[in-house]
Amino acid sequence: MSEREVMQYDVVIVGGGPAGLACAIRLKQIKPEISVCVIEKASAIGAQILSGAVIEPAPLDALLPGWRNSPPPVCVPAKRDDFRFLTKTKAYSMPTPPQMHNDGNFIVSLGAMCAWMAPQAEALGVEVFPGFAAAEALVDAAGKVIGVRIGDMGIGKDGQPKPDYMAGIDIHGGVTVLAEGARGHLSKQLVKRFNLDAESDPQTYSIGIKELWQLKPGKVEPGLIVHTLGWPLDNKTYGGSFLYHLDQDRIAIGLVSGLDYKDPMFQPYEAFQQLKHHPFIRSLLDEGTIMSAGARAIATGGYQSLPKVEMPGALMIGDGAGLLNVPKIKGTHQAIRSGMLAAEHIAEKGRSEGWDAKLRGSVVMSELRKVRNIKPAFKKGLWAGLVNAGFETVLGGASPWTLRNRADYSQLEKVATMEIPRRDWVERTLPPRDRLQGVYYASTAHDEDQPIHLHVADPSICITQCADEYQNPCTRFCPAGVYEMVDDEAGKRLQINASNCVHCKTCDIKDPYQIINWVTPQGGSGPNYQNL
Repeated sequence: MSEREVMQYDVVIVGGGPAGLACAIRLKQIKPEISVCVIEKASAIGAQILSGAVIEPAPLDALLPGWRNSPPPVCVPAKRDDFRFLTKTKAYSMPTPPQMHNDGNFIVSLGAMCAWMAPQAEALGVEVFPGFAAAEALVDAAGKVIGVRIGDMGIGKDGQPKPDYMAGIDIHGGVTVLAEGARGHLSKQLVKRFNLDAESDPQTYSIGIKELWQLKPGKVEPGLIVHTLGWPLDNKTYGGSFLYHLDQDRIAIGLVSGLDYKDPMFQPYEAFQQLKHHPFIRSLLDEGTIMSAGARAIATGGYQSLPKVEMPGALMIGDGAGLLNVPKIKGTHQAIRSGMLAAEHIAEKGRSEGWDAKLRGSVVMSELRKVRNIKPAFKKGLWAGLVNAGFETVLGGASPWTLRNRADYSQLEKVATMEIPRRDWVERTLPPRDRLQGVYYASTAHDEDQPIHLHVADPSICITQCADEYQNPCTRFCPAGVYEMVDDEAGKRLQINASNCVHCKTCDIKDPYQIINWVTPQGGSGPNYQNL
């Protein structure tokens, strides 16, 4: 095998999302002389970014003054909020919660926005490398993170080098910034290695499933922001939907489902498809065409689930640290803020030490603390959660207690003890008809002859214990049909259709035995989202 090339930078940023790019831009604004690189596992910047997204513009105004004169390609000023409670056939209008008022905000495609930010980083001298998956953190003998190793290319499914094999590059940095997004591959390893979550609650997550639709002229009201609660989710399952009206007769529609759900038979993907058939929404989508689709986990643990965000030689920012404001349903402004703050800290101190205190003493954390008890209260059900949300909003987060979070995988109940709710779902006719068609709309692509990037520690558990206790929930919670239980001449076995994977990380989070480990595939593999 080839000897590894080594590249040296002052700062190495892992992840080309809003946090990583904001950090890179701010670093070069403050200290143009330092060397900065951004590495991104997707084939292009923004290709694997998926979010609602409605953004608060103040952090972007601070980072890139004048950006409104040349905005991202999908950027629609918010005009009107509409908040609804859905039953199976009705859509009842409700007052919009204070945190969800969007005056002055913008609807964007976060993927398109990141693709728009990257050239601005490059113009300042940042080196941006898409298609490079950081497979391993490099830690020296003293226990300091000194950079990352890019995954090898040209490895066959049998683990052996192919003729086009190239050894991954080692990228060394004085400081390594982890901006991988929710459930980042390296962040997960380093949190465990350095015991960064010893004094925090487990991180909790939701899965967001989203589609972009082209509608008939006259149906779209650009700038309209619609959020719903209720059907097709039962009252014990946290979540809600969004419909964001864009320009050019397009809408973005999605469903966010909390991964703390208890029902092992629940299917987040199917719930989203059911949502589209509600009369309130179906009337909008009829005769429209789907353009793009995808799914992504979102870190929703908030204040009490924030781990220590520094370690020797490295620090964490953005959604990888868990900075989403759940009641607002917004994390981009927090990601950009944290990236800028991290840049200022690195420029001043030249090291990671002290970053945790700086972040916790900032407006980023004060915003999260005010809403810390809103999402956890929904574990007691929808109505209890809504009452508590009103109470916490009136108090401004000044309640003297902090509700605790538990790991999502531990919330799943066994089939024998679970009273499966009656879903009363409807027959579907709108596309996509099944999860494989959804994979097509995600434009996901993996080299078939590469090692499977979804590692199951003990597949025998799937065949025996999990089948008995939970009826293999991986076959239902994965939105891309990656996991399949088959019974053929070889007997009953788990089949992993890794080429379907859209990198949402749900399996890594929700598997009740925690035996699934998502690792990076070869660089450039995965979904290639368009304007999501």
